[in-house]
Amino acid sequence: MSPEHNQPTARREPGTDPYHWLEQRDSPDVISYLQAENSHTDHWMAPHEALREQLFQEIRGRIRETDLGLPSPKDDWLYYQRTEAGAEYPRYYRCRRQTATSLDIDIQTEQLLLDLNQLANDEDFLELGDFSVSPDQNWLAYSLDTQGNEVYRLFVCSLVDGEEYELPLADASGSLCWANDNQTLFAISLDDSSRPAHLWRLRRDQEPTKVFDESDALFYLSVYRSSSDRYICLSSNSKNTSECHYLPADEPTVELRCLAPRRSGHEYDADHGEQGFIIRSNRAGENFALFLCQPGSFGEQHWQVLRSADPERTLEDVDVQRCALILQYRNAGLTQLEVLPDGADAYQVQMPDAVYSLHVQAGEEYHSPQVRLRYESLNRPAEVRALTLATGEQHVLKQTPVEGHFAPEEYRVQRLWAIAGDGARVPISLIERHDTSGPGPLYLYGYGAYGASMDPWFSHARLSLLERGWRFAIAHVRGGAEMGEHWYQQGKLEHKDNTFSDFIHCAEHLIQQGKTDPSQLVITGGSAGGLLIGNVINQRPELFHAAVADVPFVDVWNTMNNPELPLTIGEYEEWGDPNEPEVAERIKGYAPYENVRAQAYPALFVTAGYHDVRVQYWEAAKWVARLRATRTNFEPLLLRTQMSAGHGGASGRYQAMRDIAEEYTFLLTV
Repeated sequence: MSPEHNQPTARREPGTDPYHWLEQRDSPDVISYLQAENSHTDHWMAPHEALREQLFQEIRGRIRETDLGLPSPKDDWLYYQRTEAGAEYPRYYRCRRQTATSLDIDIQTEQLLLDLNQLANDEDFLELGDFSVSPDQNWLAYSLDTQGNEVYRLFVCSLVDGEEYELPLADASGSLCWANDNQTLFAISLDDSSRPAHLWRLRRDQEPTKVFDESDALFYLSVYRSSSDRYICLSSNSKNTSECHYLPADEPTVELRCLAPRRSGHEYDADHGEQGFIIRSNRAGENFALFLCQPGSFGEQHWQVLRSADPERTLEDVDVQRCALILQYRNAGLTQLEVLPDGADAYQVQMPDAVYSLHVQAGEEYHSPQVRLRYESLNRPAEVRALTLATGEQHVLKQTPVEGHFAPEEYRVQRLWAIAGDGARVPISLIERHDTSGPGPLYLYGYGAYGASMDPWFSHARLSLLERGWRFAIAHVRGGAEMGEHWYQQGKLEHKDNTFSDFIHCAEHLIQQGKTDPSQLVITGGSAGGLLIGNVINQRPELFHAAVADVPFVDVWNTMNNPELPLTIGEYEEWGDPNEPEVAERIKGYAPYENVRAQAYPALFVTAGYHDVRVQYWEAAKWVARLRATRTNFEPLLLRTQMSAGHGGASGRYQAMRDIAEEYTFLLTV
């Protein structure tokens, strides 16, 4: 029976949430409801199975199923991964490096380090967390999540004789960091709310030793080795405040020292290079400046300015090499890399396209004279480029292949600008075939939260839509940081409505430009982007024909009022504390679940992960239930809950392709 005629009872629980009962995880009634929704989705998809299979085969056919990853050098070894046709997961290898500069694989010395396909034999879900080789390269530490709930088991394997053991740390976050003695590992465990909160020192011959407790529920821990390999660094971050501790990697048992005590609103991060600690900080302006301090000099009073904050662009990141610093700026919706080589003038890295995604990618050693850049655009598959730091010379090391016919020049990539209600210019990235004309189907994506920039990316799967005459666009709305730090600040807390109105203005601009019309416009977003989708279809349902919401954060009001849920308290700095009356009114005013009302809604495809700890499965389930009971029309309304996955969806690559094929089947059909 269709869920339209089998609507779950709106039970009045304590409070005002009629579908609160769907939050009873593992309840037979809840499992039955989710399974019934999956069956309904299966039933709806069944007549379109041929299209779904065609799409899957198209997507699969464009991907080189057997491929070799670009090797990364480490002293005398090369580390790399292989994918093979039919295998869901990659296999990890190493081989001896034949010369000091060679990246050629030496089959004679090749050694299989980790086979995820073998480990996944009895698992419905498998996610590799960390993969960390010891400094002497005799040990591999790695972590595995087998549920999708982001709780990991930690393992260490000898690369000499294959001996393996598990580290006895419960509720591990998955991160692993070697000290220089090749015996000590640092790892982080989660508290009861799934927050990375405790740092541990681990050795095989000792019980775990707790090194640091982060007691403030707003803060999350992360641990890493400095680029110079001389320090173990511990970063503690909330959404707007930071603190960094460190200890010598050669002395893993000494006490952590604090680089600069936290103070509200001060964000900084640190890495160590030849000059000392390189610090990116907003203490002298929201666009961040660059500072230097020496180990042992504690407190901000010892910081020396290396580069002042630029009023026109935001310093987003810094990569530290022995012979240079690489500064990553955000300017006018694009990433710009500026290189500061030792003993030479600074220069900006030049890129060939007007709209692109660019960042420094790991893979080179600290003392290497070059770094690797990952570069892609909407019509350009990702490529890894080697940048020679002293000269700025670039050459392509590897380009992601596209099997079958594909010609980038057949596509037009544009940067458009919508005008928001307050006059802000909102960038839109768009791709279309050159032979596409007139209004047509358009897939508009948005996110807009946490300062995350949705830079243009290439998709093998997306070609299935573009070849059918579709356009694809990204609305770079406020709440992200595409236009700099101020763009993020203008899309959070009391300014959150800008995220939603920006997206609506982008949709209207695309219609005004003749790219689409409301009968052919579909929108999509995931997680916090699902909040965006849920809000705008409440506001302007007539503007969109269909929507996809992946693991959507739509039950904002109830979630933010439940501090026992994982990660809720840490979100107060993004959304606000609902215990404050003005914040409560604001959240209730835009929360998608709270604002479902009797009106005609677009066709909707919604996904959830049963083990998702970031956005609980019931947010999607409750939202769909309320939509079914309240809306005035009967457009397709589908819920797909993956019962053995978490926030990121299926872990295997073929299952991920099938999931995309299912979404595209829905969109092409409606």
